Amino acid sequence: MPHVVHVYKDFWPPILGGIERSINWMIEGLRGEYEFTVLVNSRTRETRTREWNGVKIIEVGEWGRALSAPISPTFPKQMKKLSADIWHFHIPNPTGDVSWLWARPKGRVVATYHSDVVRQKWAMAVYGPFLRKFLKNCNVIMPTTPRLIDCSPVLGEFREKCHPVPLGIPLAPLEQTAASANAAREIKKSYSGQPILIFVGKLRYYKGLQFAVSAMRELEGVKLLVIGEGPEGDSLRNLADELNVNDRVEFLGELSDEEVVNYLNAADVFVMPSHLNGEAYGLSQIEAMACGVPVVCCDLPTGVPWVNQHGETGLVVPPADATALANAVKEIVSDPNKKFKMGEAALRRAQSEFSQKVMCERIGEVYKSQLSD
Repeated sequence: MPHVVHVYKDFWPPILGGIERSINWMIEGLRGEYEFTVLVNSRTRETRTREWNGVKIIEVGEWGRALSAPISPTFPKQMKKLSADIWHFHIPNPTGDVSWLWARPKGRVVATYHSDVVRQKWAMAVYGPFLRKFLKNCNVIMPTTPRLIDCSPVLGEFREKCHPVPLGIPLAPLEQTAASANAAREIKKSYSGQPILIFVGKLRYYKGLQFAVSAMRELEGVKLLVIGEGPEGDSLRNLADELNVNDRVEFLGELSDEEVVNYLNAADVFVMPSHLNGEAYGLSQIEAMACGVPVVCCDLPTGVPWVNQHGETGLVVPPADATALANAVKEIVSDPNKKFKMGEAALRRAQSEFSQKVMCERIGEVYKSQLSD
């Protein structure tokens, strides 16, 4: 059975993040066809090996993290010890890229390109040459959307190697059941039939929730439900108080997966107001689409507005514009026919493009092409 090693900085479980979850779903979807090992860091000085569902997880010791990148001098050594038919890297992760350039282990190299380095752009003066050298040695680069090839200041140089593979999620847990439909009805009833605008995710600096909260000044009769916690939580609650919209904005905190599905099924519109390029894709909008909910997102130079297609599965508005956000929500909730058609289109797009099954089929094709060369 061909051996594939996934290389990143963390793995889920226990570290919950979009890339971490995607690696997990890739492995789960291709188990039985490939043997997998995961090479990540331990967040401690200790190097240890554990097992997750029969998959070997090697967690390499680190001295800490600089600009989110693990400082791990022994990472190349651990990489050199492994034999693999395919090395599957996840970018950005300078620790993995530079380690490969140092160790040069045998095996074909593919990389899922999740996003450019955004928050620490200045660091590209140092990291950029290493990244480009690594990409030059990749056999296949898999941007998560075709749009990323055109928007990235890096990928344009390697266009001939790019084979877009959109990320996908398990759709079965999001399918409506009698129980979830009943729970959604109860939620709607608890808000007296008001249109429900919903956000699900970590409350981080690039998520733009301040613009969604500000938009509520122009959305009389609409309820904004915020699911999740994060560093921006307190400032967002304070903003809702300052703008006197705290009667229309409810912070629900962290909820179970089952509860999130119930709320998504009760929602009229999903809002993803991320205004910075740190939002490269937006798995949460796919979860909403899989529940048949239209999405309002921002026109970022990333994969976000490619996932949610303007006028079809929802609406795309300028970043950091609370009025535009409010107008888009009004446009959808004031037209039940439009809301229904967008919701149906969102569901179809989630099923055809963004399922775990479709993602793994596409990755499997890339693997097979490399093994047959």
